[in-house]
Amino acid sequence: MMTPETSGVELPDMALLKKFDVPAPRYTSYPTADRFNASFGPADYEKALAGRGAAKHPAPLSLYVHVPFCNDVCFYCGCNKIVTRDHSRSAAYIEMIGRECDLVKEHITGSQELEQLHFGGGTPTFLTNDEISLMMETLTKRFPLAKEGGEFSIEVDPRTCGPDKVKKLREVGLNRMSLGVQDFNPDVQKAVNRIQPFEMTKETLDAAREAGFESINMDLIYGLPKQTRETFAHTIDKVLELSPDRIALYHYAHLPNHFKAQRRILPADLPDTVEKAHIMFDAITRLTQNGYRYIGMDHFAKHEDELSKAQIEGTLQRNFQGYSTKAECDMVALGVSAISKIGSAYACNPRELDDWAAAISAGRLATNRGYLLNADDELRRYVIMQIMCNFELRKKDVEERFGINFDETFGFELSKMKPYVHHELVELYDDRLVVLPKGKIFVRAVAMQFDRYLRESNRAGGYSRIA
Repeated sequence: MMTPETSGVELPDMALLKKFDVPAPRYTSYPTADRFNASFGPADYEKALAGRGAAKHPAPLSLYVHVPFCNDVCFYCGCNKIVTRDHSRSAAYIEMIGRECDLVKEHITGSQELEQLHFGGGTPTFLTNDEISLMMETLTKRFPLAKEGGEFSIEVDPRTCGPDKVKKLREVGLNRMSLGVQDFNPDVQKAVNRIQPFEMTKETLDAAREAGFESINMDLIYGLPKQTRETFAHTIDKVLELSPDRIALYHYAHLPNHFKAQRRILPADLPDTVEKAHIMFDAITRLTQNGYRYIGMDHFAKHEDELSKAQIEGTLQRNFQGYSTKAECDMVALGVSAISKIGSAYACNPRELDDWAAAISAGRLATNRGYLLNADDELRRYVIMQIMCNFELRKKDVEERFGINFDETFGFELSKMKPYVHHELVELYDDRLVVLPKGKIFVRAVAMQFDRYLRESNRAGGYSRIA
């Protein structure tokens, strides 16, 4: 068993895991995206964009671009993607992204210099070198990159990103990279239709370091078909050899009714619940014993990394891309299925490419659903994000920020903490709530006790389980 002093997280026993392993949101937003609705439309998004400049303390600007294209389908994938090899589609997409930028520019006020830029997918490195240059030119002539301190990142598939493309990514201004790996075992790779030799990943990572990328993340998934404790231990060996700055260890949720590609995975090949939990526990143990801090949920960072420092300093944030070191940004999101967050508003684009493109072609923002937070939503978003990011909630901070009495406002929620306190997962003090080392694995379950919408509905079962 690990100690808090060495790792910041302590692993529960199997009985405790079984008791508290419940379906829970990931809280990349609050309210969660399944609460957004069609009554929020383009005019509401326009109003949010126009209101940025009037804010007393204007938020910095972040830009997210969804690139949906992939050469091949990975069977585990639940992302919004289009499998194709036709680059005429990506060329047309870049042009449409430019038109969407122009529509945003018509309404947005406040700072338009980017402190953050993130490319997600799909597979952003589906784009050719020329397309990467064109995409960046399209974006930065409308929203210039900050000259100092900016975080400009891209999700990379080493199968489509050799050293030459890595060099191009750095040349156009990107300085952070997230490498998709999932598992290094050949049998697992075959079972999920993602053949990616260790040497290929190493070549991409080495090229990124040589090109001067400031931070490199590596994505892993546990619970995949053919995976065992032994095979994943070898994957962790290789990860530690490559020594990325950050690691994301995601839980595979097998939902073939929701994601067609997952129907290609045989349920008999999946590790059972106990084996999967051991895989997770083993990975957490190995990573935290080898220089990585457990940031929360499924994220790890080296102790000297900015993500670790931000958590220690209490400035860690959480958004649709996961944990972030930047102060709370307004996020303009471009492309199919992208979700923007501007002040108190969330605005979503359609999931279907044709629907998104039709709206942009007609000269209007593509927003087809969203949400405008009320005062209670703002309060609960702050509370939930403090728990998710810092494992601690100081009552005075909440009271001064929102003008409430914490114990009176959240008496019901505090009563729901009793089982967590009893099992030493949470400690309640007069002035704060603290998620203890043994409770950090269950931070989503702790946070969701403050989710009014889960209290008022029976929809928690639709989320993935914690382990």
